Formats: sequence, C-alpha cells, structure tokens
Amino acid sequence: MFKKEPKKILLSGIKPSGRLHIGNYFGAMQQFLNLQDQYDNYIFIADYHALTTLQNGAEMKKNIKDLVLDYLAVGLDPKKVTLFKQSDLPQVHELCWIFNCLTTVPYLMRAHAYKDAEAKNAEINVGVFDYPILMAADILIQDADVVPVGQDQKQHVEYARDTAQKFNRVFGKSVEIFKMPEPLILKEVETVPGTDGRKMSKSYNNVIPLFATDEEIKKAVMSIPTDSKGVADPKNPDESHLFAIHKLFLKGPKLAELRARYTNGGLGYKEAKELLIADLQAFIGPIRERREALAKNMNKVMKILEKGGQKANKKAEEKMRKVRGLVGVDIY
Repeated sequence: MFKKEPKKILLSGIKPSGRLHIGNYFGAMQQFLNLQDQYDNYIFIADYHALTTLQNGAEMKKNIKDLVLDYLAVGLDPKKVTLFKQSDLPQVHELCWIFNCLTTVPYLMRAHAYKDAEAKNAEINVGVFDYPILMAADILIQDADVVPVGQDQKQHVEYARDTAQKFNRVFGKSVEIFKMPEPLILKEVETVPGTDGRKMSKSYNNVIPLFATDEEIKKAVMSIPTDSKGVADPKNPDESHLFAIHKLFLKGPKLAELRARYTNGGLGYKEAKELLIADLQAFIGPIRERREALAKNMNKVMKILEKGGQKANKKAEEKMRKVRGLVGVDIY
C-alpha cells in the first residue's frame, strides 16, 4: 500500500483591529473557505500585530472575540482548520528576536509599510518597523508551505523566505531547518475595490461591513459615486465603481448579463444600486444570522480557540526546541 502524502500547510491571519468588511472576506476569508479541504490549515488572530495601532486593552479583548465569531460565522470548520490566537504562542516572539539578530536595519527599511510612512514624514513605532520579521516568525514556526496574501502583501512572504534562507545558512549549514513558503494569490481578488474605487480599507472610509445591517448596506451602496449618464446611455462597466463591487458576487451568465445591460444602455444607476443592495443583502444576511447564533454560546466559541491554540503551541514548541539547540542557547 502507498503511504498517503500529508497535506501541505496553509497559514494566514487577520488583525483584530475592528469590524471586518467584504474586502476582508473576498481578499482572504473566501480563500480560507475554498482551501480548507485541500490544506492543513492554520488560521490565526494576529493580536500582537494589531498592537502596532490598537493600544486599548478593552477594545482588543472585544475585537479578538468578535474575530473568532467572524471566522466561524463565514464557515471555517474547526474540524478542518486550526483556529488560534497569535499571543497564545510565545515561541513566535522568541523566534522573532532570533530573526531580529540576523536582520539588518537597511533590509527592513525596504519594507513597503516603512517606506510609505517615511514618504509621509510619519514617525512609526518599532513594532511597525519590525512587522515583517514578526510575520516571518508566524509563517516559519508552523512550517507553512503556502500563505494566502493579496498582491500588495506578497513582500511579507518574500521577507519570510529571505529570513528562512539566512537562518538555514548561518545556523543550519544550508540544511532546511525552515521551509521556503510560497505566496498563494488568486488573481481575481488581488485587490478588492471600495465604494470610492480605491482598495477597500477602513483608513479610506470606503468599506461595506461584512456583517452589515440592511440599513448599513443601503447607506454604503447609495454613497457610491457615479457619473452623469442617463438611463438610456451606454456605460463602461470597467469604469464603474458599482460594477467593480457587483462582480464580486456574480459569476458566469449573470455577470455577463449585467455587463451587457451596462454596455447596451437601459440600466440606470438607481436600478444598478438597487440590484447591488439586493445581492449584498442576500449574501450578508445568512452569515450575519449565523454569527448572532454563535454569539449566544461564547463558552463553546472560546473553547474552539483555546483548543486550536494548544495544537499550534505544541507545533511551535517542537520547532523552537530545534532552533534553540542550533543557536546554542539550549545547553541542557
């Protein structure tokens, strides 16, 4: 008999920095859902990453609980996915320090977040500067094979690969102590557009909340800017902020039909917005209801998170025992 090959490991996480929006779903969560049968999944709550901007203990606690509810409400199955909290793995931060001692300041200065802050003459905290190395530790300590990321986050995986190579060379004598992770990018959701056409982001105030009420959905859609073309006028769907969001929800013939209505004329922006509102409500309504049901049994939800943390912690400790021996601090 042939031995069954173990599944490759997928790892990703989201910061508990506030309400999720549909950009988080289509840019990350949908991938988690679609891949949960294909990989051995480790999906975490990046609470220590969130500390770079969120420095309110009560708000952090609430956001962590909200995010684990969000993960479960969209359909992540704890039987297939190891859900855990980053801070339940102190080994990650131990490994981050070891990586820091191999990493030069000029190398980190090339990170996009640092360069953006520098261009704006903004002072940033050390956590933001060191963010790529903490993320490298997140990825490498679990032996991740693939990391689902947006196109704009691909550099984080490149940092993890560079760090793995350097550690393997310095301490492993070129033996693969750490795997070389690969970015997993789905082309059709590289960047999820917001209501103003830019990338959907809370910082741009252009989001549609993932668990929005019907009233919030209407308000967000009605705020989407349009041009002055009338109902009968042909419209270019590829220049429409409305259509850019709508095509997240429609595929195949339905999407082709909507595109034709734009290009042929006869579709006014009022009707286009009403169609988008209806499709958003049909998508969000059921997952909002699941979330409300889950919230009634938070003890069960917290046990899922705790159990996932124990599993991820055990795996991280196994890796760190090897690392401590290689760097020479484990002398017993």
